[in-house]
Amino acid sequence: MRNLFLDYRHELQRTFTGTSGTPPEWVPRLAEGNDAGYHLPGSAVWAVHGSMSTIVAGIRVLLMQALHPGALAGVYEHSGFKEDPLGRLATTIRWIFTVTYGSTEAAGEASGRVRKIHKHVRGTYVDGNGVQREYQANDPELLRWVHVTYAESFLTAHRIFGRPIPGGPDAYVRQWASAGRLMGVEYPPLTEASVRREIDEWRASGVLRSDERLAETVAFIRHPPLSPLLRPGYRILFAAAVESLEPEYREMLGLKTARIGPVPLHAIPAAKVALAMVRLALGRRGPSELAARSRLERLGWPN
Repeated sequence: MRNLFLDYRHELQRTFTGTSGTPPEWVPRLAEGNDAGYHLPGSAVWAVHGSMSTIVAGIRVLLMQALHPGALAGVYEHSGFKEDPLGRLATTIRWIFTVTYGSTEAAGEASGRVRKIHKHVRGTYVDGNGVQREYQANDPELLRWVHVTYAESFLTAHRIFGRPIPGGPDAYVRQWASAGRLMGVEYPPLTEASVRREIDEWRASGVLRSDERLAETVAFIRHPPLSPLLRPGYRILFAAAVESLEPEYREMLGLKTARIGPVPLHAIPAAKVALAMVRLALGRRGPSELAARSRLERLGWPN
């Protein structure tokens, strides 16, 4: 008899990492290295990135980042996200988990690979004010937008779906600033208030833009080419990500919260059940965290 639960687990693993049954080749290498890395067990970063809230956060941050026409142009024109969306997702997860759980050398190498790819990502875009601009993926403005929307989305999702963060939200922003610096963000924000203020300033500047390209990208994020086993849960998680957005950003994205006729349908309770199923399938600790703990144990941490 077919084991649907095992099939579900394997589809989750394949979607997130590109492999199923065994971790991808880069995960065991997180056990290598001669230092503790930028983040440790008990840190705000481990608490947030080890939570299932990251799945909703990932959907949410894709929507938010697409609002900047420069960031969207880079993805739309150069990433091949439509041809291989799961491959791009796996590459992003590799960078996040390497910076979260790897040694400082591994984190630096992973960030260097991304920045090297970014050197070839360039072109032009029209901002929300109708001004044509040139862009390069390593431009400070675009790097900053990606960084602050990431921090804001992961904090928002974790506040809804996760447990209290050690040291609070500011600790997460302050600690994850190391990832921003590795990617070339100058003076990244160090508090949640600063993150939210910067995003609001971008909206007020008129740079953010709603157009046909954004609508097409949002439609793709809404209906990605997932396994039939994952589609029902993803629809719930997408609705929860939309519900977590501020109304002004939902409007720019052309999205509305779920409803049955005139009655609001709150997706967050259903999303909590869906995330619990993912946690049951994948386990409480992922292979990246276990590899990091192996390295820390070898290094004698904690003393």
